[in-house]
Amino acid sequence: MNGGRPRESDGERRLRRQAAVAAVLLGLVIVAVAAFSTPWHLLASGPPDPARDFTAAQIARSKAFDAASTLPGYLSLALTLIIAGLLAATPLGVKLVAWLKGPWWLRVVLGVVVITLVTQLIKLPLAMWGETLLRGYGLSIQTWGSWASDRLKNIGVDAFMLCLMLLVLVALARRFRRWWIPAAVGASALTVLASFVYPVVFEPLFNDFTTMQQGPLRTELLNMAKRDGVPVEDVLVADASRRTTALNAYVSGFGATRRIVVYDTLLKAPKSEVELVVAHELGHAKTDDVLYGTFIGALGAALGAILLFWVFGPVRRRTGVTGLADPRAIGAVIGLMTFGSLLMSPAENLISRHIEARADLHALDLTRDPATFIAMQKRLAVTNISDLSPDAVEYVLYASHPSSPERIAMARAWAKLNGVPVQ
Repeated sequence: MNGGRPRESDGERRLRRQAAVAAVLLGLVIVAVAAFSTPWHLLASGPPDPARDFTAAQIARSKAFDAASTLPGYLSLALTLIIAGLLAATPLGVKLVAWLKGPWWLRVVLGVVVITLVTQLIKLPLAMWGETLLRGYGLSIQTWGSWASDRLKNIGVDAFMLCLMLLVLVALARRFRRWWIPAAVGASALTVLASFVYPVVFEPLFNDFTTMQQGPLRTELLNMAKRDGVPVEDVLVADASRRTTALNAYVSGFGATRRIVVYDTLLKAPKSEVELVVAHELGHAKTDDVLYGTFIGALGAALGAILLFWVFGPVRRRTGVTGLADPRAIGAVIGLMTFGSLLMSPAENLISRHIEARADLHALDLTRDPATFIAMQKRLAVTNISDLSPDAVEYVLYASHPSSPERIAMARAWAKLNGVPVQ
């Protein structure tokens, strides 16, 4: 008995076995690339000790903020899992878009819009709760109007990318039985393209970027990049102060779009600390971390396309669609993609923490100034209200960087190894 659901044919089972073999082989390639290219062993340091560098009041504030944000964070995660489960394992997604009319491509686009809007409306109270917490702790200075504008932009960008992916997937499924092969190639290409164009197309939607004005700081930053042998197209300043008090900098793009971006809030810090932050970002550029991440991401996207083909057989029977060629199937695909993203997140964070530690080590080697490094980490942690003692679950699920006490401990280990005095 199969409850009226169609059985899987011999041909479908054969195709799924082929996809499973390809997924295993590609998965092994990804594991090998990650294992051999991630800097697993850098510099041994002592155990992190928040009490050594932070006052009791600072530690208490960090714990209070973490406690206040934990509940909405976990509720949001739970809600995401529930919605993804309903879309992937029940006919809910089909019912949400079954009433849409028009050619298949229009139904795909409208279906993405409908599912995105319903999902975001369900999550809106939690998002507003989170924003209220950020305001209560002084991290957000946005009005509700600007917050809503940024949120709508984020939703719009995500929906656009999702429409593009699903239009290609459905088109391939309508033409090829083994659609996972061209889908894997297309997913990889889209990942590379997105990494290249995101800095110049999408980032300006959220911030205004200006070239850092001429002066001693810009001159020193460019000279430091030259000494480091890192080609930098530009050093930009983002107008982050219109929405947050947090301090940050990052490197984005590669090739002709590579640039180092500094929050304007960071420019209030001492010049030596700004230089150390940029030295960290130069570490990312020197080791081509964006390019490396794009390559791993492209392989992961290809693996995701293959796994989607492999798992979609059982899923389509539970949701009541004939296959991915049916535009009503997009809800199930969105649910599966959400699960895939959540499952990959701990591994991505693990790799990211080691890459960030390597960039820290590069900054120490370049500046040879562990005292300023420690001061900078303390400033970042206090201003951003970082979690100074993250629990194991939060560390695995959310931490893309080592904790501030871990980074400070590594700086002291570097100082001891290189004979540089530091407190």
